[in-house]
Amino acid sequence: MADAIKVLLVDDHQVVRRGLRTFLEVQDDIEVVGEAADGAEGVALAGELGPDVILMDVKMPGMDGVDALRRLRELGHPARVLIVTSFTEQRTVVPALRAGAAGYVYKDVDPDALAGAIRSVHAGHVLLQAEVAGALLSQEETGSGPGRAGSLTEREREVLGLIADGRANREIARALVLSEKTVKTHVSNILMKLDLADRTQAALWAVRHGLSG
Repeated sequence: MADAIKVLLVDDHQVVRRGLRTFLEVQDDIEVVGEAADGAEGVALAGELGPDVILMDVKMPGMDGVDALRRLRELGHPARVLIVTSFTEQRTVVPALRAGAAGYVYKDVDPDALAGAIRSVHAGHVLLQAEVAGALLSQEETGSGPGRAGSLTEREREVLGLIADGRANREIARALVLSEKTVKTHVSNILMKLDLADRTQAALWAVRHGLSG
């Protein structure tokens, strides 16, 4: 499965990990490469195994999911993190998203929907429900105000709008008739100019300042 999406499971409940593995091992394009019982172990295994996507619980003993996300960001790990949680409260999910998660699903998610979510975040999409996106926007206290939009080129504004629409780099490249390498350069410039950490923050910034479709 050389082209399979490599997935790391991070959850303190062995039964949950076993269930997730059972769901995913029947998928031809997804490979579970490892399991971790807490955030610290998850960060360590991420460095060893190089997963494409990490399924991360939020509430764990020791290093929890939010701290693990922050550590992964500090280390510059490229894996996309999908929160898998039984908690529906915004105060639980929002900090994880602000720490760099690409989205979240609930532990009772349908297996096909879980596989679809993994494929989606791996492709560069952000999975947010409307009420959680609203909470993130209302709590945002970044210094990147509307005036920063003036520092973007017209092409960068187009790319940012497509990021806010949930488009992956490949889709943006196709829509704007650019190479993926050029799109990646535009995305990096956008994050630098707006002082944002990742695509999730960029998408939220665009929505907040009226640059989304």
